[in-house]
Amino acid sequence: MFKKFQVPFLGMALALFALVFVPVVEAKSNQAPTKTTSIKKKAAKKKSPRIKAAAPKKPSFGQIAGLHQSGDELSLRSSVAYVIDQDTQEVLLSKNDNAVLPIASITKLMTGLVIREANLPMDEDITITSEDIDTEKGSSSRLRPGVSLTRGELLHLALMSSENRAAHALGRTYPQGLSAFVSQMNAKAQQLGMQDTKYAEPTGLSSRNQSSAKDLATLVAFAANDPMLRELSTSGGMNVEVGSKTLKYKSTNRLVTNPNWSIDLQKTGYISEAGQCLVMQAKVAGRKLVMVFLDSAGKFSRTADAERVRRWVELRHPAAQS
Repeated sequence: MFKKFQVPFLGMALALFALVFVPVVEAKSNQAPTKTTSIKKKAAKKKSPRIKAAAPKKPSFGQIAGLHQSGDELSLRSSVAYVIDQDTQEVLLSKNDNAVLPIASITKLMTGLVIREANLPMDEDITITSEDIDTEKGSSSRLRPGVSLTRGELLHLALMSSENRAAHALGRTYPQGLSAFVSQMNAKAQQLGMQDTKYAEPTGLSSRNQSSAKDLATLVAFAANDPMLRELSTSGGMNVEVGSKTLKYKSTNRLVTNPNWSIDLQKTGYISEAGQCLVMQAKVAGRKLVMVFLDSAGKFSRTADAERVRRWVELRHPAAQS
């Protein structure tokens, strides 16, 4: 009987093996392509990172007017330049000096002059408020609302470090308020004969603050008569105690600490509409010079232009020997 059922039993065993194990092997063999396909799909979905193109730089008013096409013997990067001997009134260099352009933070020089002539107490505390936050350009500041400094400290920061909230707070706390302060800025400009000059606010953030190189030379020469404006504008640095913190500020004009320069008064400025700007009264080759550079192209171009002029005056236009 054993022999009789041996073959059928073996056949049944093989059939059972085929039913149970072969589908399992097929299922496993079918899963591999699925995994491979899944990986391929994921790889296909992966995209290269997008590189955003830099936004085009906003042209200055001088660039729009084509002033940079004007040449000069020193190949200056400033589209407007004016250099005059303050004592003799000899004009040593003139380039587009009548062009009326935005002047950025050169504005703060008039801000300081109006504050000084108002004879306001320099030791009076002034608190920065939300009104002093820049809504024109969205610029930042370390002087947060609630910080209190003296009027003298705010004037120092405005002239040396071009601190916008400091300048705005000076105008805001002027007797009769900000509007009266701006009116006085314009009145002083007219008094000095600055016919091409108009101020809209005390910081220079607005492109509506405009002037010409000749007008600014007049302002520099006049403001240089004030000892405090001379001292604060040419200061190299300042520490300000705010709560438990010490804020360190430095001059926006690196030339004030350069031993090759003797600067009595200075102010820098920049907004995109104005380009890089610089005004100074400095002693060069025995001359007391007023220098004005407006709408300079490039971060360091305004000081580079000043260096070119200094070397040129030393070599070609020193003071006459008496």
